[in-house]
Amino acid sequence: MDHWYEEDEEIFVHPRDPYKRIDAVPSSRPVKVILGGEVVAESTGAHFLFETGMPVRYYIPPEDVNFDLLSATDTSSRCPYKGIASYWSAEIGAETFGDIAWSYAEPIAECPKIKGLVCFFNENVDDIQVDGVSIDRATTQWSSRFLAETLDGPEHIV
Repeated sequence: MDHWYEEDEEIFVHPRDPYKRIDAVPSSRPVKVILGGEVVAESTGAHFLFETGMPVRYYIPPEDVNFDLLSATDTSSRCPYKGIASYWSAEIGAETFGDIAWSYAEPIAECPKIKGLVCFFNENVDDIQVDGVSIDRATTQWSSRFLAETLDGPEHIV
């Protein structure tokens, strides 16, 4: 089977759960992402994405991301709630941070507010600060230690 549809709409990974919410809320609160001791993103125009059962994700406008530190990868993933994501790795000093950030160039119709914005894995960066305060580091299936233990890696993120 090449495609899966719910009525006339193509769906990815699995049908959407009607009891799961995703809300993308614009915020002028300052958000700073630190990785390998470097500021890789800093914005007062992020969208905070609240998703049932997940940590808050901070989607940052591309103009507020330091793409000099990032390289696009061949990795992609599909989310039934957001669409198809593409990824970037970061090279800072001698360290490589594989598939640390992602973006939805064309999210599904129900999630247009994150189109083209960039998000970093909260679990795997040095720090994310909102209003100058570090957020608690979440532990999820995408945490570095879990990724290192799996053969699937981030290319199978759903």
